[in-house]
Amino acid sequence: MGILEKISEIEKEISRTQKNKATEYHLGLLKAKLAKYRAQLLEPSKSTGSKGEGFDVMKSGDARVALIGFPSVGKSTFLSLMTSTASEAASYEFTTLTCIPGVIEHKGANIQLLDLPGIIEGAAQGKGRGRQVIAVARTADVVIMMLDATKGDVQRNLLEKELESVGIRLNKPKPNIYFKPKKGGGISFNSTVTLSQCSEKLVQLILHEYKIFNAEVLFREDATPDQFIDVVVGNRVHMPCLYVYNKIDQIPLEEVDRLARQPHSVVISCEMKLNLDYLLEMLWEYLALICIYTKKRGERPDFSGAIIMRRSASVEHVGTSTKYSPQRVGLTHIMEHEDVIQIVKK
Repeated sequence: MGILEKISEIEKEISRTQKNKATEYHLGLLKAKLAKYRAQLLEPSKSTGSKGEGFDVMKSGDARVALIGFPSVGKSTFLSLMTSTASEAASYEFTTLTCIPGVIEHKGANIQLLDLPGIIEGAAQGKGRGRQVIAVARTADVVIMMLDATKGDVQRNLLEKELESVGIRLNKPKPNIYFKPKKGGGISFNSTVTLSQCSEKLVQLILHEYKIFNAEVLFREDATPDQFIDVVVGNRVHMPCLYVYNKIDQIPLEEVDRLARQPHSVVISCEMKLNLDYLLEMLWEYLALICIYTKKRGERPDFSGAIIMRRSASVEHVGTSTKYSPQRVGLTHIMEHEDVIQIVKK
């Protein structure tokens, strides 16, 4: 039986198993097996030749944004509007066959925007060019999920399921669980909170499935078995995501209002160029970028070229990035957007 068949069998068994106290250990083991097989499925084959054209894109600029979605939702048009890059657009499906990079220039920052080929259902199993799309998406700082507003929430639910199955966690914090494999001493299990979804026995069963018999585990939150499996697997990617509903000019105003009020959502129309400025501001917030300006002693601040940093960057980070040493404030001083810092050469 191949990996796909094993995954299918486990998914069927999970779906038909009633969730209760008596089945929690069985379900936990099934989920651990499922995560292990999915990880094997996504591992690149040793016999695979060169990567698909356009998918080996060098990361550049101050941040990377992955633009994903089903075919013909407007990704290529969006790329052309937001950047100086022309990505072929047409009214038929699967127009974009490779990864097309573009650059958004905003507030002095260069944001790399990647128009990825349309994801289809089953991409996680390698259908279409799903593996390449997913591999690039995992390297992004933010995901823009482009959706067709005329199709409600159907596309959003399907794409979330696809990305979830390959270890991409959208708008979710990392589980607050300390986990460290050891060379001996068995399983040391502790928690600082009351656990209602995971028990010491279930944790041991999951670890044994991964052939881990010595480890230190500390739960700092009431986490689920799935969250614990994420920590054990260790290759999960947690990233912010903006759900962008395109084609709002084709739906009633009531539906536009409903979509706009959903968490992490923005409504736009590429055809009529509606709400693109607001989307850009939201993207800036989700990327958590700030602009820092420099000032040399005795001179006016230099506003011609900003240093782009991540929010919560300290003076030490700015000093390192500019090859200067900060003065007058501590190294741990947190910089704010559009701060001016006076620096002196060593």
